[in-house]
Amino acid sequence: MTEKKFSQKKLLSVAGLGWMFDAMDVGMLSFIIAALSAEWDLTPGQMGWIGSVNSIGMAVGALIFGIMADRIGRKHIFIITLLMFSLASGLSAFTTTLTIFLILRFFVGMGLGGELPVASTLVSESVPAKDRGRVIVLLESFWAFGWLLSALISYFVIPSYGWQTALIISAIPALYALYLRIKLPDSPVFSPSKTEKRSIWQNVSDVWSKEYARSTFVLWVLWFTVVFSYYGMFLWLPSVMVMKGFSMIQSFEYVLIMTLAQLPGYYSAAWLIERMGRKFVLVTYLLGTAASALAFGNAETTTMLMLSGILLSFFNLGAWGALYAYSPEQYPAVIRGTGSGMAAAVGRIGGILGPLLVGSLVSANYSISFIFTIFCISIVIGVAAVAFFGKETRQLELT
Repeated sequence: MTEKKFSQKKLLSVAGLGWMFDAMDVGMLSFIIAALSAEWDLTPGQMGWIGSVNSIGMAVGALIFGIMADRIGRKHIFIITLLMFSLASGLSAFTTTLTIFLILRFFVGMGLGGELPVASTLVSESVPAKDRGRVIVLLESFWAFGWLLSALISYFVIPSYGWQTALIISAIPALYALYLRIKLPDSPVFSPSKTEKRSIWQNVSDVWSKEYARSTFVLWVLWFTVVFSYYGMFLWLPSVMVMKGFSMIQSFEYVLIMTLAQLPGYYSAAWLIERMGRKFVLVTYLLGTAASALAFGNAETTTMLMLSGILLSFFNLGAWGALYAYSPEQYPAVIRGTGSGMAAAVGRIGGILGPLLVGSLVSANYSISFIFTIFCISIVIGVAAVAFFGKETRQLELT
């Protein structure tokens, strides 16, 4: 094994474990919402706010920490954000009121929202062009392991030991963040001498300059539609299963099975992304997501519900991997963190609206079929943006 390959694998594992902890927290939230609904007698609107305040924090975190990553480096932001969401998640286990829980979930969201685009930027800048797309999708595949871990914890821990214990377990990444401070290298293309000559406003305005406006438009539409549909569907998945007549334990079991389908979704996308390109994977997997969402919303049998749910996980998470590979490739190093962070922040606005929309529509007695049709349409809009206006970035050298 060469030194270069060892370094690349080590970076992937270090960043990937941070990514896995993120997913563990987000995935657990969907199960905790279902548990809190029963314990605190929450309304559908209040359940929607738990998911949405998380996304509000993610929007703020993606914007602030994305900009900061272009000023002080990717490594420092990766560690700060990991610590923030880990500690806030652990503290939320000790809350007894919805208000305090929501405040802490905002800080959890800030950490999550800042860490994800910064980590993908760091890895993108550290990997050769011929491997970059595949490695970023593999990085994103750690999300599936985190979600799977959250499903296992939720299935075995929450019913017997309570949601508080599950949240305490989620605070473990705080210790891992201290290890990262010593072990993690910063991006090889990040240059403090260059960033010191540029103002934050200059970085922000350059994202919408003539040279990058088209790419920014595509990313903002793509991020908004994908995140809107993802958080609207997946944060409500266990609760939707309960609404369709399954017990909470059954819903946890079925969502766990659906989660397993994320792994072949990631790995197939990783195989295709350097062979067929970013646009092909995004368009194909998002269209698969839209069709699966429509089928899931209209499913009337357990078999159809499971099949469509498995396909939904497969296609949606494969598309997420391609999205994280595609985003940093749109900008040069001096504004890469800012551009990726701003796009992710716009996406998180969709993440705010998605769970709130589901909560309000469920309260108004709209059918699950109608709700999932909205998400299907949203995804198709994102497909149109990248298909007609997006540029292919396969094999592009990052500078």
